[in-house]
Amino acid sequence: MIETERLTRRLALLTLAALGALASTARPGEPSPAPERDRAAIRAMAGEYRVTFEFTEVAALRAGYETRPSKRSGGTELVLLVEDAPTRLVLQHLLLDTRRGEVVKHWRQDWSWQGAAIDEFQGGRTWRRRALPEAEVEGRWVQSVYEVDDSPRYASHGRWEHRGATSEWVSESTWRPLPRREHTTRDDYDVLVGINRHIVTPWGWVHAQDNTKLDLRRDTEEPLVAREVGTNTYRRIGDVDFGPARAYWQRTADYWAAVRAGWEARLGTAAEVTVDLDAGGRPVMHQLLALAEDPALDAEGRRRRAAALIEGAARPLPSTAAR
Repeated sequence: MIETERLTRRLALLTLAALGALASTARPGEPSPAPERDRAAIRAMAGEYRVTFEFTEVAALRAGYETRPSKRSGGTELVLLVEDAPTRLVLQHLLLDTRRGEVVKHWRQDWSWQGAAIDEFQGGRTWRRRALPEAEVEGRWVQSVYEVDDSPRYASHGRWEHRGATSEWVSESTWRPLPRREHTTRDDYDVLVGINRHIVTPWGWVHAQDNTKLDLRRDTEEPLVAREVGTNTYRRIGDVDFGPARAYWQRTADYWAAVRAGWEARLGTAAEVTVDLDAGGRPVMHQLLALAEDPALDAEGRRRRAAALIEGAARPLPSTAAR
């Protein structure tokens, strides 16, 4: 009797193991499903936050260079989950000036499970679409980050790791353009090479950066300028009315969806694309932001004007050798 019970229990365990293996294995030719805990960590970055941005140069890498003072700023930010598909999630950031009630569209982050390609910054306002080898696809998420006008900024891939109540994603070393915080104050470097960490906690999340400032524009034996650490901290809050930010997105979501589609169409037209900062003597970014609620145009007029701006700013280039 005892032996029969043992055999029955063992058979049940083997059956459960086999069913588990079948459930966790994709059929031939089908992509594997995204881990639900990974998706939960990405979704957890949506919400209402008080944010601090802090960047500190920790080492001079060029002879005669002196590290600059730290930069610290902050604000209140709404992060909206604007797309939640099984293998793709999109988070849109909106800054809110609580004193004036003004809303500023901020950066956007797209997450793609086992993404097959990324748009890599090459320097010189040029991005190249690179197909990822299988080893850089399986089990990884591609994070693509975009400017406030939805033009490309940087992209990389990495795995989510989960320990207790904390989740962390770490990128590969990633090139990106001069950050907006230094557009008007720095001309001694033009590429930021960084490793990004997204650390999701019970109270919010942190975007930690380990950056190297790189100067490609000068013929110098010392292209490395400085090392920098960045810590952007998002703490959940419940004492701010984000109604103006939500209302802004409700009014402009369709317009920005068309802008995203326009950039993606241009980026997909060639192996390399150069993106101009200005058009007609004005920053493309400012023009696209203004068009979102231009009272002189109807919705279709705004979309057509935006499409023309994007088509003129994003110029396909012949493919060249890899960096």
